[in-house]
Amino acid sequence: MERMSNLQNKCFFAIVILFLAGVTEINGEYITCTSKKSRCFLRPLKCPAECPSKSPSNPKAKVCYVNCNSPMCKPECRNRKANCNHPGAACLDPRFIGGDGIVFFFHGKSNEHFSLVSDLNLQINARFIGLRPAGRPRDYTWIQALGILFDMHAFSVEAAKVESWDEEVDHLKFSYNGKELSLEQGYPSIWESSESGIKVERTSSKNGAMITLPEVAEISVNVVPITKEDDRIHNYQLPSDDCFAHLDVQFRFYGLSTEVEGVLGQTYQPDFKNPAKPGVAVPVVGGEDKYRTSTLLSSKCNSCIFAPAGVMKESDPLVMDFGTLDCTGASSSGHGIVCRK
Repeated sequence: MERMSNLQNKCFFAIVILFLAGVTEINGEYITCTSKKSRCFLRPLKCPAECPSKSPSNPKAKVCYVNCNSPMCKPECRNRKANCNHPGAACLDPRFIGGDGIVFFFHGKSNEHFSLVSDLNLQINARFIGLRPAGRPRDYTWIQALGILFDMHAFSVEAAKVESWDEEVDHLKFSYNGKELSLEQGYPSIWESSESGIKVERTSSKNGAMITLPEVAEISVNVVPITKEDDRIHNYQLPSDDCFAHLDVQFRFYGLSTEVEGVLGQTYQPDFKNPAKPGVAVPVVGGEDKYRTSTLLSSKCNSCIFAPAGVMKESDPLVMDFGTLDCTGASSSGHGIVCRK
């Protein structure tokens, strides 16, 4: 018999444990964690009745999910599409919600790149697109692409430029280690690298996906256009040949260090003081010079700390787990962080 891979071994033992525990309905009924770092490692966890499956046949249905970094080991229901109203969101032009729960805007500059997250073993850059209407002091900008560096690998996801929006056309483009990645259209469709473990799943038949870096991050992306109504309300003055298709994004991080940097990453530092002024309708945070990168997949910026050769060890005291942080309540805290609204 051929030797099974580590993942196959983990899945095999998980099934054995479920069987010994008297669990016979596995698909769509129970979920487990395969990371040995998790307190939930290989523990059979029953999905709630409201979301009985981790891979529902209907892409609009909520999925069964367990936060493997949480000590609670409790499955929950969640939407797989980017939620623009929760911590880790980067949507609109662009509007961020930091790890501290505070909403802020970072405008950057059109056709330039900025580091959203820079940590010892992870770098996420964004390419901004936009325009400056006549008489306006700054560019209107949106996130058109993400460049992700982890260990010695590089991944990118972007929204293709289109003249007019057609929801029946897929506008997502992917690349992995410099080569274009073809992900079959339709739901569910999954691509996974046996080399690095990165996984890409479509969360809808077109224009929606989730990117998973095992034990590092989950990134939900959706391609959306600037509609004629958006243009009318905000007076963007869009040209006739470009609907500025862009990405709405939501990040979930696991094991960020206390030194994490980046437009969004800095808000996960335990002693971070958000400069966004409370009570201001559109609180804008700067930092263009600190976080500007030369390309989508460059690890260099004035405040970037990405160092793939020095990947953090499990016992590193700098490592912090933000998987249990919840800023959705009236007041929440964890690991020295207090969420503020």
